[in-house]
Amino acid sequence: MHASDKFRDECGVVAIYAHPEAETLAYLGLHALQHRGQESAGIVTSNGLALNSHKSMGLVADIFTEDMLSKIRGSLAIGHTRYSTAGDSSLLNAQPIMVQSNKGVMALAHNGNLVNAHEIRSRLESQGSIFQTNSDTEVIVHLIALSKEHTLPEAMTDALRRVEGAFSLVMISPDRIFAARDPRGFRPLSMGRIPANSMLKQDTIVFASETCAFDLIGAKYEREVKPGELIVVGPEGITSRSYASAGPQSSCIFEHVYFSRPDSTVFGRAVQESREGLGRQLAREAPADADIVVPVPDSGVTAAVGYASESGIPFRFGLIRNHYVGRTFIEPRQTVRDFGVKLKLNPVRSLLEGKRVVLIDDSIVRGTTSRKIVRMVRSAGASEVHMRISCPPTISPCFYGVDTPSKKELIAANNTVEQIREYIGADSLSYLSLEGMKAACGEGEKTTYCTACYTGKYPTNWVDVEEIQAAVATKN
Repeated sequence: MHASDKFRDECGVVAIYAHPEAETLAYLGLHALQHRGQESAGIVTSNGLALNSHKSMGLVADIFTEDMLSKIRGSLAIGHTRYSTAGDSSLLNAQPIMVQSNKGVMALAHNGNLVNAHEIRSRLESQGSIFQTNSDTEVIVHLIALSKEHTLPEAMTDALRRVEGAFSLVMISPDRIFAARDPRGFRPLSMGRIPANSMLKQDTIVFASETCAFDLIGAKYEREVKPGELIVVGPEGITSRSYASAGPQSSCIFEHVYFSRPDSTVFGRAVQESREGLGRQLAREAPADADIVVPVPDSGVTAAVGYASESGIPFRFGLIRNHYVGRTFIEPRQTVRDFGVKLKLNPVRSLLEGKRVVLIDDSIVRGTTSRKIVRMVRSAGASEVHMRISCPPTISPCFYGVDTPSKKELIAANNTVEQIREYIGADSLSYLSLEGMKAACGEGEKTTYCTACYTGKYPTNWVDVEEIQAAVATKN
């Protein structure tokens, strides 16, 4: 887990069909989805005959220079930006994964996590399949190649029926783009369109994890890819099929709490609306006698706006974020206390001095960062610090594509709210209720949410990995 002690986003995917600069549009789309993964990125394009690929570790803008993009020109493209969830962080696991198979050449990019990947992989390996990555995405590629179906759409339908868990994925073949979501709709995936004009002979069809990617490339949001739906865009136009009947919906509520950008529409709902609603609800449930509301930037900003407007306590940017923290900075050898947090955040003493402060953030993971921030606000002269969190305590790890630490590292899994308050050193600490969070995110209006990380109740059959490993160990 990286230094900021936040949950890592899973990944972002984008796909472009029929555009003379598909590679550039894919690059811009990934740029807008950079917050969903900052470890590696890749783009695969098609010029109608062959696929070209480039992927690398690092940030989108550093990887795809103009020169690089000119080498992978194409009219179809898919792209991916990732954090490692399953599979470690190396170029080997960067996506899209491109393969030559009996169904022709194809490449696939995936956001989510397959809960039965391990089991399928073991079975395929015992039958002689050779895997080149640790990524569960490769399992889908193998299933497509091994399918007895003859056409790629049929083979993909066949493969998707065999995997369980969270997946929003895009695939490219020389003349087609495919987009699919798992039957429960865990992860977002939207479809948009750039209308034909004097430069464009036909409409360009685009897919992306979040609609903020459409805004940048001038595409209009049309609809979500439905859970259990496979959309194929090709020379014959757009075809849609349900490869599985949609199960009970369990869309990830954390997309609204934290992951998605506030300017995106996710699961058919504006994220900004949910996030302000979370803050308003928090102010109703957990009021505080205070002088100012201060967000922990950037994650707490929108909820803090809601909290301030509902409570009538003025909103102030009392913590300033340095946006230029690179990956490689030289740390002082003599330990400057709380250096890592100071590098990213600095308090505004003139605003905080003598004030009773409500600090708003979206989650407490291990508690180490919150503790440092509370200490920092106090040392800048705040007389009281009241911490408010815009979701319930996180007590369980996620198995659907979010990199959450294990249960023993989640502070709320092992401590009461009072113990956490004591550890982080706040005068008071309150979390939003589960009901309050669901209501703020419009539970039941357009989707129902997965809240397993707050309840420990998982929507798919799940065997704890630690149990499996323990069982294996005792056999010998």
